[in-house]
Amino acid sequence: MKYIRLQPSRTQQKGVSLVIVMIFLLAITGITVWSVRQSLFGEGAARNQLDQEIARQAAEAALRDAERDILNLSSAQLTNASCTRGKDRPPIAADFTDTCAKGFCLIAEANYASSTWSAASGAVTEPWWPTGKGGLWNNTFSTKPGRAPVTTTNCTFTGGVPLGTYTGAAAISGVAVQPEYLIELFRRTSNVTYQPTNVYRITARGFGYTQRTQMVLQTIYVPLQD
Repeated sequence: MKYIRLQPSRTQQKGVSLVIVMIFLLAITGITVWSVRQSLFGEGAARNQLDQEIARQAAEAALRDAERDILNLSSAQLTNASCTRGKDRPPIAADFTDTCAKGFCLIAEANYASSTWSAASGAVTEPWWPTGKGGLWNNTFSTKPGRAPVTTTNCTFTGGVPLGTYTGAAAISGVAVQPEYLIELFRRTSNVTYQPTNVYRITARGFGYTQRTQMVLQTIYVPLQD
């Protein structure tokens, strides 16, 4: 009995090679697309992190500016400042209002107990909450003094104080909006002297390259007593 070995034709060989090549091309294309997507994702994450860091540094600058505002010992308008408060500081209770006029906010201390600050909810709205939750930042920036360039209009504004409005601090470049701060007044009694002392809660928010990126920082500030 004779066995005849059948060899695949050249046409069949070319067909199998084509399928194998196509599989390899699809695999290489998939790997390339995945690599590109990973690179874009990494670039986007790095950009977002940088944007948040810029917003955080801007908020830090606003915190320091608020401290200078509280301790400003001149009633005259400072160099490069947009406005003046017209009186020496530190501010007193009469300077604060429930509308946060010129960034000075006041609500009854007993009302703080009825608010849940972590969820921005409760019977009482705290000034530094997001505007969507009833906060008093005032996001209509055109109603506030300008900082880049410096303007001396809108000095009777309400809400957050743009950086340098009262201190003359230079505007920060590369941010969508200049950082702002609100100052709230508390009254505390010393356990030693039993004398009332002004305690200020400063809340600052900084912006990144866009207004969507915001960072909020908060501190309690007690000026040194003479």
